[in-house]
Amino acid sequence: MNYTELFRAMIPEAALVAGALLVLTVDLLFGRKRSLETRLQMAVVSGSLAVVGAMYGAFTIGLKDPVFGGVLVLDDLALATRLGVLMLSWLTLTLSGGTARLRHPAEFVAIVLLATAGFTLMAAAQQLLVAFLALELASLSLYILAGFDKTRPESAEAALKYFLFGGMSAAFLLFGFSLIYGLTGSIELQQISAQLARQGMSPLLGVALVMVLVAFGFKAAAAPFHLWAPDVYEGAPVSSAALIASASKLAGFALFTRLLWPGFGHVAGSVATAVGSPGWLPIVACISAASLLLGNFAALAQSNVRRLLAYSAIAHAGVMLLAVISAGESVGPLYYYLLTYGLATIGAFGVIAVVERAGTCQKITDLAGLYRRSPLLSACLAIYILSLAGIPPLAGFFGKFTVFAAALKLGGLAGPAGWLTILAIALSAVALYYYLVVLKQALVASPSPSASGRIPVPADAAIVLIFTALLLVLLGIFPSVVLRIF
Repeated sequence: MNYTELFRAMIPEAALVAGALLVLTVDLLFGRKRSLETRLQMAVVSGSLAVVGAMYGAFTIGLKDPVFGGVLVLDDLALATRLGVLMLSWLTLTLSGGTARLRHPAEFVAIVLLATAGFTLMAAAQQLLVAFLALELASLSLYILAGFDKTRPESAEAALKYFLFGGMSAAFLLFGFSLIYGLTGSIELQQISAQLARQGMSPLLGVALVMVLVAFGFKAAAAPFHLWAPDVYEGAPVSSAALIASASKLAGFALFTRLLWPGFGHVAGSVATAVGSPGWLPIVACISAASLLLGNFAALAQSNVRRLLAYSAIAHAGVMLLAVISAGESVGPLYYYLLTYGLATIGAFGVIAVVERAGTCQKITDLAGLYRRSPLLSACLAIYILSLAGIPPLAGFFGKFTVFAAALKLGGLAGPAGWLTILAIALSAVALYYYLVVLKQALVASPSPSASGRIPVPADAAIVLIFTALLLVLLGIFPSVVLRIF
């Protein structure tokens, strides 16, 4: 066991934890007598420095493959996921600046950094115990962030529901891991895979896989484990909801893809067979179909813009699960889709955050006349929404295209994932309708008399919004920048 190698592998996590301590120290020594807005700006700057240090550490580690006896693995997926969640977390931190509603701004930024440390550790976890600890570090931080707005009862309700569902899913995950350990005698994915190749499927292993997939469904906000998502998206602070919807999903799907394919790939089964056939692929396919149907049709009935984004996230989780099914061949389409979805979601929540500073932004009608009140916000929102809808040449279109193409490579329309791909393509038309409802309010409808003034856009928020919009355009035109990593 080489502890020096372990420390080098965990430089990003060490930088983030040190940054969290630095944020709290700076606030304690220099910020107590300042305004909340100034304290938040100081905390955001310190937290951003920690994220930049973590990104530099991830680039310069110089290690490859299993580390510390197989506890961690630093492959292309781990490096790309670390850099992705760090960028998304930095965007979230930057958007949180200028909001004086938080009573404890330094603590908020510190917890965001701790959640990001959990995300980066999830990306490299190669052992069941490390995976569980990383997942719980991130989850506990997100529970706190969801309830951080003490001025709104909805925030406390969101945190409570998120915590209750999260605690239940953690119990399912840990019980499933314990059964897998009992069946294989190991908690390392390589040895588990070797044992499952010899043992094959068994009833007890089926129970363990179902428990793991229940926890997976909760983390992905996939139906029927989605009940927490609309309330959390609506009640949590905007920056917390953005982090939950973007970086959390990127890290969670990276972790569970590593668990399902390298770890449990020998008992995957087949999507083409009946639902009751052995393996986890048919279960994932059913969860994907349920998410696509429920997310898209439930979003049609929403009048709250945050709840619409929540049900949209459930529908997108269905497409992501379709990408998980084809991740046995290549993980590139899944990562590209997760990254571009995270950018568009953070951008959409960023627009909501800026509008909320000038008034309220709960209902879709609160966006009416946005093109008159702020041309910059309306232009950026159009890019984000059209990317989520999958309109070319934006990154959201190519993300769906790569996922559908990877799924059809498994055997065409008549192949294992053909029926699921057809369903996803058909429901994209449904999604386009409720996305266009948002754009109609922002770009066509006239502003209400009570909210007709100009919306000031802070410089930091403007930089983030323009940056994410440009990324969505450039990644849509040059997708190989991301896909060639894999």
